Amino acid sequence: MSVVSEFKEFISKGNVLDLAVGVIIGAAFGKIVTSLTDDIIMPIIGLAIGGIDLKEWYLPLDGNSYANFEAAKAAKAATVNYGLFLNAIIYFFIIAFCVFLIVKVANRFKKPPVVVAVADPTPTKDQALLMEIRDALRNR
Repeated sequence: MSVVSEFKEFISKGNVLDLAVGVIIGAAFGKIVTSLTDDIIMPIIGLAIGGIDLKEWYLPLDGNSYANFEAAKAAKAATVNYGLFLNAIIYFFIIAFCVFLIVKVANRFKKPPVVVAVADPTPTKDQALLMEIRDALRNR
């Protein structure tokens, strides 16, 4: 089998196509969640904690003091950006909650599995004969 035909077979499998669709939808979903977080939720959180932007929370490692994060960045100072880390944690929880809601809604639309009650099948002639022989041997 040639490499081209193997590749063609690999690409045509359903799992690869499902994965590609998932990645594309995931990227679009990521943009929506980023906008939701940056434009709606983070300003509300900033207002709730006194108008502080978490992106401005940093620790310069060179011992100098800077007016803001942009000034430290312009001075090429090494900084520990714990505010950006906190933002990433908040993003994670928002994304996890959104995925939870999507899965919860999707599960409502799933059809419950159909349980088919299997009746006790009648034994075949061979099985009936073997059962008679078994019972006869027991009664001896």
